[in-house]
Amino acid sequence: MYKFGSIIITLFLTLSGLSQGITRLEIKSLPVHPSAENFYAAGSFNGWNPQDEQYKFKKDAAGNYFLELRLNSGQYEYKITRGGWDKVECRKGGAGIENRVMLIPTNTRLELTIEEWEDQLPAKSKVSTASKNVCIIDTAFFIPQLQRTRRIWIYLPPSYCDGSDKKYPVLYMHDGQNLFEDSSSFSGEWGVDEYFDTAKVKECIVVGIDNGNNKRLNEYNPYDNERFGKGEGNLYADFLVKTLKPFIDRRFRTRRNKENTFVAGSSMGGLISMYAVLKYPKVFGGVGVFSPAFWVAPPIYEEIKSRGNKIKGRIYFYAGKQEGESMVPDILKAFGEIGAVSKSKMIILIRDDGKHNELTWRKEFPLFYEWMVK
Repeated sequence: MYKFGSIIITLFLTLSGLSQGITRLEIKSLPVHPSAENFYAAGSFNGWNPQDEQYKFKKDAAGNYFLELRLNSGQYEYKITRGGWDKVECRKGGAGIENRVMLIPTNTRLELTIEEWEDQLPAKSKVSTASKNVCIIDTAFFIPQLQRTRRIWIYLPPSYCDGSDKKYPVLYMHDGQNLFEDSSSFSGEWGVDEYFDTAKVKECIVVGIDNGNNKRLNEYNPYDNERFGKGEGNLYADFLVKTLKPFIDRRFRTRRNKENTFVAGSSMGGLISMYAVLKYPKVFGGVGVFSPAFWVAPPIYEEIKSRGNKIKGRIYFYAGKQEGESMVPDILKAFGEIGAVSKSKMIILIRDDGKHNELTWRKEFPLFYEWMVK
């Protein structure tokens, strides 16, 4: 661990040169599925876009589905979908599967067996894993900036209903499906509620905003992208500050000041969290940037240079070496750019074995929160 003034750097890796390889994915076995549908690979190499035309499987002369990937060396995680996270592969019987893994350039050909599709299973009741302190505020909360609706979750600390007038800090988090409830997540939950229920830490209200499924890449990207389309992150950040936060502050006993308002997310959620604190440095006093998808938003670095000097709070960066070739260089670049212009307290953790999934972020979340409020 290295410390320079208010900046702390913790590294758990050795950087190496990058080389490129080609991997061929071949689907060898498929369950029954609706005809005329396409298959896609969604993973850490494309922002987990479930319907990315660049990663659509093709058919060979024998009628077999294949996809050739040209990627830089590294470890990548992925799943197969039919164009949406509601149409993702799963185990027979409906159990979720761990992310598939491929190593570039080691794996040159991988044969895949798709056991089942989530949406093709009979509807069945699922046991909730959410704490009794979690509830859904609204299943269709209106987002005026985007003219859409969204499910909003909230976690209230155990002491919230003890009859006192105590007020609490608030943490706003993206990808709400993956925070509290295993049955609503596509790859496991963070266990944020279980952590706060048992940890001896400063109590906090947590607000989870569901992602927009196929709109996720647009809503979490502040900038237009030739491949992924129009960026709507600017409007989404406005929604957080101008619509959702005022609603939460009116309805719940919150500490409304900057020092007690935080935002955090992973992957595309890490990108929009970084942007939110850049655009609204007087609203958010702390940010958790987990495995950010900076690669889809190169303008973020200029945004940091021009606005980073206005951030005066706490910034927590996390990335893993097993998340693709650009993750570590990108996050180090952002960390350096902010450190050059901001007086914020900053920490960066880069783990040699870190992967791009909810299980990893679940392990890292307590470190983030405890550093944020100490």
